[in-house]
Amino acid sequence: MAFDKKLLDIVACPMCKGKLEYDADEQRLVCRFDQVAYPIDDGIPVLLENRAQPLSPKADD
Repeated sequence: MAFDKKLLDIVACPMCKGKLEYDADEQRLVCRFDQVAYPIDDGIPVLLENRAQPLSPKADD
């Protein structure tokens, strides 16, 4: 099942209540403020704080 991008208008980060970005390559929703990502399982975002994964720092090349 594919993630419905229309959900981005109504979902929010459970930690800061901010906007989330869709990462199609990794199938996750990303909170840039908290620097975490939430998985999307079978098209359903899992917005639980205990399932949040820290974002990897980007290399400065």
